[in-house]
Amino acid sequence: MKSSLSREEAWKLLTRYNKDPFHLRHALTVEGVMKWYAGELGFAGEKEFWGNAGLLHDIDFEEYPGEHCVKAAELLEAGGADKDLIHAVCSHGYELTVQVKPEHTMEKVLYASDELTGLIWAAAVIRPSKSVRDMEVTSVKKKFRALNFAAGCSRDVIEKGAAMLGWELDALIEKTILAMRSCEESVNAFMNARTRGQ
Repeated sequence: MKSSLSREEAWKLLTRYNKDPFHLRHALTVEGVMKWYAGELGFAGEKEFWGNAGLLHDIDFEEYPGEHCVKAAELLEAGGADKDLIHAVCSHGYELTVQVKPEHTMEKVLYASDELTGLIWAAAVIRPSKSVRDMEVTSVKKKFRALNFAAGCSRDVIEKGAAMLGWELDALIEKTILAMRSCEESVNAFMNARTRGQ
């Protein structure tokens, strides 16, 4: 799949509707995670498409939280996204807010890893290192089982996503930690520069 938007166009579209640093950090993290997975799973030629789907997956969440993955289709179409990118973004809300089913491997990865990146990041920021560099699967599993921790991160979605991919939960966690390690430094640098107004 080839992206209908350049990365620069996707970023401009995202920031038209998203200003909150928390949401931008999450978008950049999921972008990096998706690019890592593209390379890992044999879709290296589609990295930009996978990355843009990750970058734009929550495009409507900040301004239209009650219409998440519903309003997205309208915003993306107006911004020049094609039907493949729109389907990919909307499918991560499957059986939550929409009935757009993840079909492509990329869509299943986005569905599975989105909530998990939030859980892993929440676990990382309370560690002394404040990093995923020293995060282990066992640590994430403990937080996964503690339902009051990062309660907004749906364990059900994470487990369904792993099942969609035919992976054990531990494998999904391990891969997503590695994916987050691959982009943590660049995301931190970008967000720090943005905070300083650069």
